[in-house]
Amino acid sequence: MHQHPPVSLPTFGAPLFNPWLDVAFKAIQLGVEAQSVIALRMIRLAAGGAIAQSEVQRMVLEKIAAVAEAQTAVTAGILNGHEDHVVASNALGAFKKHVRANRRRLSRR
Repeated sequence: MHQHPPVSLPTFGAPLFNPWLDVAFKAIQLGVEAQSVIALRMIRLAAGGAIAQSEVQRMVLEKIAAVAEAQTAVTAGILNGHEDHVVASNALGAFKKHVRANRRRLSRR
């Protein structure tokens, strides 16, 4: 009778099958959260005036900062020899931080 090697079960929090599946779920979650920020910003922009102008300027500056942070995370990950899915996850994390901060800020008012 042929014996199969022991099966090791994934630990809690580890990707079950493919590490890219975790990256895909994070990307989907980021997309959903970004949609709420877009809706909140559209309300603010539709109001017009100084508040809308300020929001447009802030939005542009925040996008530049988020991209710079994601680029830094990707560069650091590559230079430190991380696997591709870890690098991608770190880049998504940089964007997620900015999206969550905007959602909190825009939801307050």
